[in-house]
Amino acid sequence: MLVPVIAALFTANLSAAPAGIDPATRVRVDSSHHELVITTGPYNLPNMPPMTDHAMMDLGMSHDTPVSRFQWPVEGWFRGFKIEVLDRDGQPLPRHIMHHMIMVNFSRRQLIYSAAERLMGAGTETDDATIPRTIGVPMKANSDLGLYVAWHNDTGKDLDGVTLRLTLEWMPRNQNPRPLDVLPIYMDVNLTVGGTNTFDVPSGKSTKSFEFTLPVGGRLLAVGGHLHDYGVRVRLEDVESGRVLTTVNSTRDAEGHVTKIDRKLFGVSGEGLRLRAGRRYRVISDYDNPTGATIHNGAMAHMVGLFAPDDIRKWPQIDPSDETYQKDLASLRVRGHKTENMDNMEGMHHN
Repeated sequence: MLVPVIAALFTANLSAAPAGIDPATRVRVDSSHHELVITTGPYNLPNMPPMTDHAMMDLGMSHDTPVSRFQWPVEGWFRGFKIEVLDRDGQPLPRHIMHHMIMVNFSRRQLIYSAAERLMGAGTETDDATIPRTIGVPMKANSDLGLYVAWHNDTGKDLDGVTLRLTLEWMPRNQNPRPLDVLPIYMDVNLTVGGTNTFDVPSGKSTKSFEFTLPVGGRLLAVGGHLHDYGVRVRLEDVESGRVLTTVNSTRDAEGHVTKIDRKLFGVSGEGLRLRAGRRYRVISDYDNPTGATIHNGAMAHMVGLFAPDDIRKWPQIDPSDETYQKDLASLRVRGHKTENMDNMEGMHHN
């Protein structure tokens, strides 16, 4: 499935302007295999100390790239991805040096938040994924997209000329039978649009939650999630009944480091998990911190999935004048540049 989806933002006036092609991003259409091959880079990545926990990413222990813009070139449905990290000679590098990657669709809004759609994302714990041909994420030709990466090169040596290659699977608009339209849904326990979604984790067991209502009903067909170290699970509840609707659990090693997050498929023909418009839901995270101390800004927790709306025409539209939406877009203006300007030791520079 095309999850997890994690935070991404862009410039304040992007929604009103056609996206150009960033010189750092190349898009090649392979029509015979119905693939888009997207290459971004090259990047020069100085060696960094090993990252002992996810919180180090939030303290600047990463090489953060600016958003690289490009256009989705074909009409059809997005259905899968493969990620490769390559050296200057095109040979594979350890994929874990890509801490996370985000692709944003600035031509469509999110369901719950007044923010640009997070089309897809992947972290160190994310495997390549493909969804069945019976469903797909509808994409219009020339949709404005953006891509950014957080690198953490802990290989013990500087790496020059690193590229990220994404192979995206798509189905053409004449696909028969026609796939069911599904769109990403993002449910975070602590998101401030245009700000941060990290939070403190006290010693021992703790929870954090966020309540929301949906503007359009539909069916949740697949879910995954994202947690930092000591994260146990993320669950979705019906507030009115108190019933747990679904849970994604983490796999952790002996030290509590998260190595994998569950994925679940509820149905690929439209049955899925019913969510109703106007009804209150709650997304909740569970953490178990054994360190005996509070971990400041050390946690994230969200559930993401594929949602088949009952009526896609009722999906919220982008309102460029919305203050929250503007905060979302404006916050990406400094992404990548902030790290470089504050500390040249971080050293990620774009060739």
